[in-house]
Amino acid sequence: MKVVITCKNFTANDHLKDTIEKKFDKLGKYFSKDIVANIMLSHERGKSRLEATINAKGTIFRAEETNEDVYTCVDKVIDKLSSQMSRFKTKLQRKHKDQKEIMFAEVPDIPEEAEEMKIVRTKKFDLLPMSAEEAILQMELLEHNFYVFLNMETDSVSVVYKRNDGAYGLLETSH
Repeated sequence: MKVVITCKNFTANDHLKDTIEKKFDKLGKYFSKDIVANIMLSHERGKSRLEATINAKGTIFRAEETNEDVYTCVDKVIDKLSSQMSRFKTKLQRKHKDQKEIMFAEVPDIPEEAEEMKIVRTKKFDLLPMSAEEAILQMELLEHNFYVFLNMETDSVSVVYKRNDGAYGLLETSH
C-alpha cells in the first residue's frame, strides 16, 4: 500500500511522516500494493486533525480524528480503520470474492457478533428540480441534516447535507 501525506495549515516533520508511514504499513498487509492511502493533516482551532481515506477498488475505508496530539490522532485512526475491516470482513469478502485488492486472510475476525445492517424504514418521494440553495432551504425547513433533489444546474440527482462544522456540503452524482 502506498501512503500519500498532504498537509493543510500544518507542517509535518520527518519523524511524524515516518510514524504515519510505519503505522499505515501495518494496515498494508490487508491490501494489495497498488492501493493508496490518502492522509490529510491539518490544524484547526488549536488542534491537529488527521483524515485517512483508502479506496480499495470500489470500497472506501475512511476515518478521521481531532486531538491536541497529532500522534494520538494517528493511533486512533489506525484503530478505527482496523475495526472497520474486522466488523465488515464477511460482507466485504462477499463483495470482493474474486478480487485481490483486499487480503481477507490477514484481517482479524471480530470476537463478538457483527452488527447486522438492516433497513428498518423505506420512504419514497418525488425528486423535485431545484438549485442547491433551494435544497438547503428545504432541508432546513424540514429540520433534516440532508436533502435529496434533482439539481437543475447539472440535471442529476444531488444531496445537500449539513457538515459537523455547521457549513453545508453538496454530493453530486456523475452519469
